[in-house]
Amino acid sequence: MRAHWMMATAAVALMATAVPALAQEAASVAPATQTASAGHTVEGGLPLKTLASMDRVSSPVLSPDGKRVVYAVSRVDYDANKSSTSLWVANVDGSGDARKLPISEGGASNPEWAPDGRSIYFTSSRGGSNQVWRTDAEGNAAAQVTMLPVSVSGFRIAPDGRSLVLGISVFVDCDTLECTKTRGDTAAKDTQTVYDQLPLRVFDRWYDNKKSHLWVQPLNASGLAEGSARSPTQGIGADFGVGGIEFTRDGAILVSTKLLGDRNAFTNNNDLYRIPLAGGAPQNLTAGHTGPDSNPVLSPDGRRLAWLASPRENVGGDQAVVMLGNADGSDARALTRWDRGPGDLTWRSDGRALYATAADHGQQRLFEIDARSGDVRALTDIGTVSAYDEQGGTVVYALESFTSPTQLYVLKGGEARQLTNLNAEALASIRPSRPDEIRFAGWNGEEVHGWVFKPANYVEGQKYPAVYLIHGGPKSPWTESWSYRWNPQVYTGAGYAVVMINFHGSPGYGQAFTDAINSNWGTRPLEDLRKGWEAAVANNSFIDANRSCALGASYGGYMINMIAGQWNEPWQCLVNHAGVFDVPQLMNAMDSGTFIHEFEGTTWDRKAVYDAQNPETYAGQWKKPMLVLHGSKDFRVPMEQGLATFSALQRQGIPSRFVHVPNANHWVLEPKAWVNWQQEILDWTARYTAPAQ
Repeated sequence: MRAHWMMATAAVALMATAVPALAQEAASVAPATQTASAGHTVEGGLPLKTLASMDRVSSPVLSPDGKRVVYAVSRVDYDANKSSTSLWVANVDGSGDARKLPISEGGASNPEWAPDGRSIYFTSSRGGSNQVWRTDAEGNAAAQVTMLPVSVSGFRIAPDGRSLVLGISVFVDCDTLECTKTRGDTAAKDTQTVYDQLPLRVFDRWYDNKKSHLWVQPLNASGLAEGSARSPTQGIGADFGVGGIEFTRDGAILVSTKLLGDRNAFTNNNDLYRIPLAGGAPQNLTAGHTGPDSNPVLSPDGRRLAWLASPRENVGGDQAVVMLGNADGSDARALTRWDRGPGDLTWRSDGRALYATAADHGQQRLFEIDARSGDVRALTDIGTVSAYDEQGGTVVYALESFTSPTQLYVLKGGEARQLTNLNAEALASIRPSRPDEIRFAGWNGEEVHGWVFKPANYVEGQKYPAVYLIHGGPKSPWTESWSYRWNPQVYTGAGYAVVMINFHGSPGYGQAFTDAINSNWGTRPLEDLRKGWEAAVANNSFIDANRSCALGASYGGYMINMIAGQWNEPWQCLVNHAGVFDVPQLMNAMDSGTFIHEFEGTTWDRKAVYDAQNPETYAGQWKKPMLVLHGSKDFRVPMEQGLATFSALQRQGIPSRFVHVPNANHWVLEPKAWVNWQQEILDWTARYTAPAQ
């Protein structure tokens, strides 16, 4: 439901009518100043419902022979306010049409080819709980592989195809899955839950005292479950994610986790462990390293182990180094000396190089790393690579940009070719704005990077209202991507110019640039934002700086509150989604126990530092109208932060509105709720950026 609560403060004039469609005669008599579209879409713009309803591609996986790729497509049923996922297969050489597998009815996701390429495994909840299913390579018939009493969160197929390793959430002291099921059913009826240690909440749910453990399910010759599943991690008080495991040649798995007992909530110091699938004590391969180790990958010949090692414990945005050693982790050395933060590490199938993704000057590129020299070269340029796979020198990757939703591409022999064309009909009706990059001297005179977008209805010589989008994280940069949360094309499509800046703290510009925000949340990034706005306005005459609003979510919402108290002069209005009002309270109440290290210490030991960076300190200087939006299930930035922001606005008689999204967590994910939420934002900004009457 959309909230329409009008607050007891003076209202300004409502927005004028929408801009007429562009035409030759309209351009010749167009006014010198354009209006935004009163919360609606101008010709060539991106309507909210169109964006919310777009198909979304993910999880590309190449067949063992590299000739076909299976991938997932999530399709939205807007009227039903839900989405479903299906599996598609395409020929890598582009021959024939991509086709949806018939077994997709009932939902299918997380595909993985069997080692012989003759079948595809996937997960589906069509049977009542999430289980592993199997289909032939053509997807004509599906058979349920696992029939466990509890849901499976994920799976991996052993290299010999004779077993699955499953991820299952269990009570650690339960010997069987039936025990976990029975205890879980009983706990669901209890009126209270007791905790003796953190965590209490995880993102959008109360912690249920279970741990994610690994279970081995044997398979018969038909690829179906045979015998009982057993757990090589039984009784260990740690979480084991199935997505990042690696199989060894001698019947073990490598996994990244923490075995530190009751201090797990206060450290990110994961280590790599070797765990025999037949059972036995875990062996720590990286015990001598105090920073987090993750993403273990064995070379194709099984002789070398590569992984990602971050140098420091509990430092957000710490760039990992690619380590290379023997299969048991011995004789390890740093392969890279690269001022970027790699992720999603894999070996090239010939063992001569590795692949990784990394943020780099506002892009999220796919890179190739020479396994001998550590030399790095980019394989992609513009856009964000969200997933990829490689077989025999052929790479398939998922790429999105500011002007295109995710599509699959094939890279072979140095040439890239687009493989999918999802949402072609919807994209044909819009004219997405291609931004201009800006670079300017920010804090400490260091170069800062960002973008300026023209509105969809841009006419040379006219001025347009503007929105300043401020990213969250704070160490999660804007990258060239097609966002389903904060897409700049939504605002260009409503008639706004858009400015986006990657201030200090943003990854992709070097470790020192990212570290600059530590204990300086409200100072150095704010200086960058000030100077970035000045640079954008000075070099883009179409921006009407007198009709502009600043918008942000999460850390971006924190910055909106800081702007409200320390830099409110340029703005006609502010928008704060899931933002922070009281930093000390946040650090002690949020679901992450390590985030407090953004301020390099506890709230009681560094009180002066927290107070100086705290929006509440400056709330007495607030004066500009603010829209506050928050979800009830947000445990990353609990809703009390939004309530406190709204209360402070109301006490001071500042025009304000609070939008409560009951089923939302830190994000707004339901299609109709997202459209209504975004419409509130567009209505608010249009109202306050209207030309003087």
